[in-house]
Amino acid sequence: MSKTYQILICDDDPIVHQSLSLYLDNEDFGHESAFNGEQALEMLKARHFDLMLLDQMMPGMSGSQVCQTVRRDSQIPIIRLTARGEEIDRILGLEMGADDYIVKPFSPREVVSRIKAVLRRTNPAGDNGTPQETITTLTFGSLEIQPERYSVKIGGQSIACTSREVDILTLLASSPGRVYDREQILSRIWGYDFFGDTRTVDTHIKRLRQKLACPEMGVKWDIVTIYSKGYKFEVLQ
Repeated sequence: MSKTYQILICDDDPIVHQSLSLYLDNEDFGHESAFNGEQALEMLKARHFDLMLLDQMMPGMSGSQVCQTVRRDSQIPIIRLTARGEEIDRILGLEMGADDYIVKPFSPREVVSRIKAVLRRTNPAGDNGTPQETITTLTFGSLEIQPERYSVKIGGQSIACTSREVDILTLLASSPGRVYDREQILSRIWGYDFFGDTRTVDTHIKRLRQKLACPEMGVKWDIVTIYSKGYKFEVLQ
């Protein structure tokens, strides 16, 4: 990645900032620190960041509250940092629009690897900043998906989806009628040993259905649950 990306680290623990900063510097990532949610929100208003690392347990606003506030008007990629025992907070974080989460204690190298993976998915341009010329479009009635641009539209209107949501929708819509079980979706989309469970997939599917529910548009497709199996994208007659 030749572009200098800007990372916002939001965590109340100075040691986390110190350790992550060393590894981000080695990878030529720009970065700034916020030590509580209110400070992070002010920094997001003041300047551009390409990704935010967001801790769950902080004084004042929790990570979930910050994530929910950010998602009202921004689709900046968010990676949540959570303690191992905070499973419910991880699930709530995903429901509120986080793109990924990492369980503490973590390796800074793992964090950098996750950052790179998320940025590759959310940055449709090549490393030199030049947009790709070939744009694939999946069209089903009023639904239009452009995976390379991470763009989802219904009736020409853009739908604000996270990168994970677009990846899952693209995977399912690229093979209408094919059933993917939850483990396959985790493997295809996350691409690493995921420290969680298959409810993560259910959470993302739930959010997709909510965002894409537009009965007035004459929907020609559906994300169908196959009991005890998984999900499939079905084109309606």
